[in-house]
Amino acid sequence: MEVTKEGRGIVMRVPVDGGGRLVVELNAEEATALLTELKTVVG
Repeated sequence: MEVTKEGRGIVMRVPVDGGGRLVVELNAEEATALLTELKTVVG
């Protein structure tokens, strides 16, 4: 997994089966919401 800040956005690249990548661009608010949701699952 790779996460970088590009310009005003945050780009997350997640490897997927078959050799590709899922690329998601988030703003700071969306990244914070994702962090909160992941913390509830992971602990």
